[in-house]
Amino acid sequence: MVHTTSWVACWPSLCYFRGRRHRRLRVREAVERELRGVLHRRARPRPVALALSAGASDMSGWLLMGLPGVAYFTGASDAMWTAIGLALGTYLNWRIVAKRLRKYSEVANNSITLPDFFSNRFHDTKHILMTVSALIILLFFCIYVGSCFVTVGKLFTTLFGLDYATMMILGAIIVFLYTFVGGYMSVCTTDLIQGLLMFFALAVVFVGSVTQAGGVDNMIAFLSDIPGYLSATEIATPVVDEAGHQMVENGLPLFGEAGTYGAITIASGLVWGLGYFGMPQVLVRFMSIKHSREIKKARIIGTVWCATSLACAVCIGLVGRAIIPSQFTTQSAAENVFIVLSEMMLPAFLCGLVVSGIFAASMSSSSSYLLISSSAVANNIFKGLLKKDATDRQIMFVARITLVVILLFGVVISLDEDSSIFNIVSYAWAGFGASFGPLMLLSLYWRRTNLQGALAGMIVGAVTVVVWSNFIAPLGGIFAIYELLPAFVLATAAIVVVSLLTKEPPQEVYDEFDHYLEADV
Repeated sequence: MVHTTSWVACWPSLCYFRGRRHRRLRVREAVERELRGVLHRRARPRPVALALSAGASDMSGWLLMGLPGVAYFTGASDAMWTAIGLALGTYLNWRIVAKRLRKYSEVANNSITLPDFFSNRFHDTKHILMTVSALIILLFFCIYVGSCFVTVGKLFTTLFGLDYATMMILGAIIVFLYTFVGGYMSVCTTDLIQGLLMFFALAVVFVGSVTQAGGVDNMIAFLSDIPGYLSATEIATPVVDEAGHQMVENGLPLFGEAGTYGAITIASGLVWGLGYFGMPQVLVRFMSIKHSREIKKARIIGTVWCATSLACAVCIGLVGRAIIPSQFTTQSAAENVFIVLSEMMLPAFLCGLVVSGIFAASMSSSSSYLLISSSAVANNIFKGLLKKDATDRQIMFVARITLVVILLFGVVISLDEDSSIFNIVSYAWAGFGASFGPLMLLSLYWRRTNLQGALAGMIVGAVTVVVWSNFIAPLGGIFAIYELLPAFVLATAAIVVVSLLTKEPPQEVYDEFDHYLEADV
């Protein structure tokens, strides 16, 4: 039965979406400029908007649902090391990539997308890099979009108690319509609001949940009785039945002996930070900042926002176990802990504002993914490779067809209600990090990198993620390490080896590399 309070809680989300829709209807032309590959100088976001936009589009509902769910189900270690890796990755990405990429993208024919940058950086007249990178973007963003649809489906199902598949498809349609009438600058501007809303939601629920648990001391006392739950070098081991659900006795969840959380698993958490070097939705924002001298301010804002938000998300999962210890018996179900705590502690309307944080995060991320993917297909594959004399109308048609295809693919992979947001995102995260991360770093720091090496690195990175995740990781032991690390290492090696074994880049490529840092942009 649907509670009246759930409908009241939904009103802020509906008002929020209506306000965003009104704004986006006024910027319909922005999406056409985006899909045609034109970014006006007036659309350069400022540091605060850029920093929070990067965070909001990057973290998505994973931050508000996926990460707390992991912390709730198996304790601090897995979620904590992942959060530390992401915080370090955020800082390093701003520190060693942002400024250089902003300058080099300007020198490389004012590139505004990742495929454009790689193609122009290596003077790829045949558009090979552009095509391959566009295909990789399409593949992994389809998976990313699926994670957003799972988030929306779980959100609506938890609030209203309705069928998951119906709610997920409804959410997917809303996201599609929202994206269809927006554009890049609209995304950046409204992501500022979404970033603040996500931060507000995490802070309110964290403080409220600690109070609900009777204070920090009571919470720690309860959780300390669970073997390995609060340890950084051990992991809690839920006792599960044949169906994979955690067993409950006398209202309390059952746990076995703590599992060892050794160097391999710690590395698997920390290595999440490497993924940032290859995230198209983050890197494209580096290219668009108004001036490179504003990057320091954006770096401080972005890093503080990220670290604080991650810490709150992990703590919410832990406190949730103390307040509702047996509410969720699978990791997938535990990803609803943020929503349930919000409903328990907050008045309906304030709960709606907090829940809007999840909806906002999913809308923000999925719209960015859809825009970048459709632009990659329409501009980089259709116009860049298949029909170089394509008209704007034809490009827009292909872009919109691409939106529909991605929507359908995302819905298909999201139909399973037991899907884990955390696991879906980790796969796509590894795909982007390994495919583009090593190439981005070497493109900015190693002048000898050539076209052949770049192509080899992208292919090796993407293929290794798929093969390692599906065929090697199940072997266990040292092979169970997060696929991003071996894929990142092998992709880096492929770029270096192939570049050294093949012809040096043309002199004009060397000239651009030697002087790109001098650009006053």
